[in-house]
Amino acid sequence: MKAAIAGYSQSGKKTLFTLLTGRKLHAAAKPGEAVEGRAAVRDPRVDRIAGIVRPAKTTYAETVLQLCPDAGEGASRDWVDPARRCDLVCFLVRAFSDGSVYHPKGSVDPVRDRRELQAELLLADLEMVETRLDRMSKEKRAGLTSSQKAEEHVLTRCKSALEDEKPASALNLDSHEVASVRSLGLLTLKPVLWILNVDEDDLAEKGDEIRISCRIEEEIAEMDGAEERREYLSALGLKEPGIDRFNARAYDALGYMSFYTMGEDEVRAWTIRKGALAPEAAGRIHSDIERGFIRAEVIKYDDLVALGSEKAVREHGKVMLKGKDYAIQDGDICSFLFNV
Repeated sequence: MKAAIAGYSQSGKKTLFTLLTGRKLHAAAKPGEAVEGRAAVRDPRVDRIAGIVRPAKTTYAETVLQLCPDAGEGASRDWVDPARRCDLVCFLVRAFSDGSVYHPKGSVDPVRDRRELQAELLLADLEMVETRLDRMSKEKRAGLTSSQKAEEHVLTRCKSALEDEKPASALNLDSHEVASVRSLGLLTLKPVLWILNVDEDDLAEKGDEIRISCRIEEEIAEMDGAEERREYLSALGLKEPGIDRFNARAYDALGYMSFYTMGEDEVRAWTIRKGALAPEAAGRIHSDIERGFIRAEVIKYDDLVALGSEKAVREHGKVMLKGKDYAIQDGDICSFLFNV
């Protein structure tokens, strides 16, 4: 999974990127360049399984993040190309009040900022579509292939939608139509998450936005003990840190889920699309396991937690044997039998 973090300057993008990746940014970084980092998806189920198994190593799933250059009126669209190379676009919008931090628009107005960033998305795609259609009109002299004709048809529909200030996703294109224009990386065909960087007293979820406070997230990250973090979150009326909620929403937006493998050597989370069958899950671990797949042993996460050990799960007959047609469920703990 590859996600872009975009937005106006002074919105907290760099802080969020650092919190997620642990990669500190230096002032010497070149302006207008995207910065890439890898973020561990802190999954509490991984921690719970590891607490039971006590492996030598615990490995979380990872997200690749692209910190895009600042968006904004009068600025170049340096943020667009990095965002096009990602699966998901995450806009961070400033909603916190701090007179010592300037806002490039002159005032804090998250509704306005979201509306204007959405307009930038539409305009960037409209320009891309028009450029491609102009090029194709010249290619017509030599004749278009069937695939180019299909692309032209989809692009014409996209152009009409974008001119009506509607995203290309509103067309509900089928998989073949999406494939015909995939190389363009249209932003309005990608899922978009809106994240508000809010004050401490405004964390209650509202609408479709994810509300986090980067200042609070920094304080949580500096705490040493898990119990101290839990008490602090509880005092704020929260069950989990904002970055964990962000990761969960990002997974859901892209249609992903996690399954797990466990043993004395390692407990590990694996990312897979929802609805994937057991052999595909096996292939995430190694292509040989998918190629020689025989069956999967599946333990439900809730059964492991309730019974307290893999041995107890087996003694209670809770280990399921599944074949090639089994659709992996979110939270399954899997072991694969294969022969190559």
